[in-house]
Amino acid sequence: MNQEIEIEFKCLLSKEQFDQLVESFHPGPFTTQHNHYFDTADFSLKEAGAALRIREKNGRAEMTLKEPAEVGLLESTVALSNDDVTAFLSGGIPDNDVMAAARKHTGKNAFFHFGTLSTTRAEIDYKGGLLVFDHSTYVNQEDYEIEYEAKDLSGEQTFLALLNSFNIEYIPAENKIRRFYHAQFQNGGH
Repeated sequence: MNQEIEIEFKCLLSKEQFDQLVESFHPGPFTTQHNHYFDTADFSLKEAGAALRIREKNGRAEMTLKEPAEVGLLESTVALSNDDVTAFLSGGIPDNDVMAAARKHTGKNAFFHFGTLSTTRAEIDYKGGLLVFDHSTYVNQEDYEIEYEAKDLSGEQTFLALLNSFNIEYIPAENKIRRFYHAQFQNGGH
């Protein structure tokens, strides 16, 4: 299991702002990834501030548990085979370190797939961090965001300066799983 601290700053954008940033930075290439989200029936992970997903990208898959850390989020990740993904999407629970960590949060072994969010993403190195351009689709809606993955909290100033240089108001974005959850369960999604 690989573990790392994730420190990122996100801003929702209009399509026009997104297109302007893409034109200015020329990131690429854009690739598509599918994030499949899981929780217990009573959303114990969500209540603990944690999130469990499988990400499929470029023919590979990984399972990640994100949980609160002193600074940022602790991401615990394991690689999955295509058979593992198929089994988990069908209700089979894999036996790995990420699932063991998820069980510690919930005290439960029954997890279900509650939805998928797809993202077309491009990345570029930027001032010691990673600038990420995301166009996401889920529950009959779409959004655009820019993320800055930084090594420490000082990355926020770099991110704010970038937004300011393009006259973009900083609208902090909730993480994708929370946006998906709101769309699916609180805004009458299907």
